[in-house]
Amino acid sequence: MNTVLIKNLGKHLDEEVTIQGWLYNQRGSGKVKFLILRDGSGLLQCVIVKQDIGEELFDKTKVLTQETSITVTGIVKEEPRAAGGYEMQVTGFDVINIAEEYPITHKEHGVDFLLERRHLWIRTPRQMAILRIRSEIEHAFRDFFYHRDFVLADAPIITPSACEGTSTLFGLDYHGEKAYLSQSGQLYSEANAMALGRIYCFGPTFRAEKSKTRRHLMEFWMVEAEMAYFDMDDNIKLQEEMVYYVITRVLERCTRELTILDRDVEKLKNIQLPFPRISYTEAVEILKEAGEDFTWGEDFGAPHETIISNHFGSPVFVHRYPTSIKAFYMKPDPEDPNVVLGADLLAPEGYGEIIGGGQRIDDLELLKQRIEEHHLPIEAFEWYLDLRKYGSVPHSGFGLGLERTVAWLCGLEHIRETIPFPRMLHKMYP
Repeated sequence: MNTVLIKNLGKHLDEEVTIQGWLYNQRGSGKVKFLILRDGSGLLQCVIVKQDIGEELFDKTKVLTQETSITVTGIVKEEPRAAGGYEMQVTGFDVINIAEEYPITHKEHGVDFLLERRHLWIRTPRQMAILRIRSEIEHAFRDFFYHRDFVLADAPIITPSACEGTSTLFGLDYHGEKAYLSQSGQLYSEANAMALGRIYCFGPTFRAEKSKTRRHLMEFWMVEAEMAYFDMDDNIKLQEEMVYYVITRVLERCTRELTILDRDVEKLKNIQLPFPRISYTEAVEILKEAGEDFTWGEDFGAPHETIISNHFGSPVFVHRYPTSIKAFYMKPDPEDPNVVLGADLLAPEGYGEIIGGGQRIDDLELLKQRIEEHHLPIEAFEWYLDLRKYGSVPHSGFGLGLERTVAWLCGLEHIRETIPFPRMLHKMYP
């Protein structure tokens, strides 16, 4: 028998096929039963008629419980009223395992209750939709870079030093030496870019900030790119093309999942290139016009980012932040050393910063000076300084937070739903 996925049933109209899945729900009477089956790719209504299937097999439906694993065989029929637009006229089924009483029933449950059972919560249609969109976004990033001749060059997770100091890092003992879980692959990516030209890395990063906001996780994934011979403007152009590509890809391939999430897709469809660009100084003026008591030189908080992005209704680049609030490797603007050649991309609808990036310092002496100004141990960065000794070139890069991007494109209120097993402050079970 031909085994297929629920999402591909449209290719098998009027054919007899088998679905391997789990029982999501059921209803019916003494003569007809409607089983709602899930297989990870979608939901399917399976119609079991007692007269057609026989009394013995029909009676077996009485013991089926929520999340019972089951394979169902039947004829695929078009049914616009059913989930997915198809249903199955069942000709047979096999029970693999009768599930015990399932803790997550078809009623409202509190978030804490669901997080304690995250390994089961991810089986619900909403969570499956989010994770399928996340998967599509990840594939889109990889395809974007692949078709632009970028090399995937992975950075280490265990590092002896930090990009921006060690106060927000998870430390560990590395056979008697102090080491850290990486908060960014950027420094190593710069080295890879000097070898391979244009590279990206894609992996987990860790920050020990004691933050409980809806935007923060302790463990999250980042897409980071570094490009030799790119200046800040080249960098920004690449970023907006990448984000626009991902938006378009999600709209094209995740229609069903966005519908399940009740996402207002018009807000995504209205986004066009190029994205607006404003300086940090212009952003401060927007805040003041909105009545905010904000001083030039401070960093933006979440409410400030929301005000700025709402002013445009689309992703917006804020460039040339004060040098004093940016990382040591950011290149100062030659025309005004008080600001750097860097930019953050703020997502609309209150989702805040999703990309941070900029042009890196390519001058050896200036980089040494900045490391000292930030009170970082120069010996930990000797290898990084070597990149400026042996064929230094102008170069730029950026890092995009995957979970924040997923939250924005899915229209989620909290970042905890964007990853299968979120790691939050005081929360790492299961």
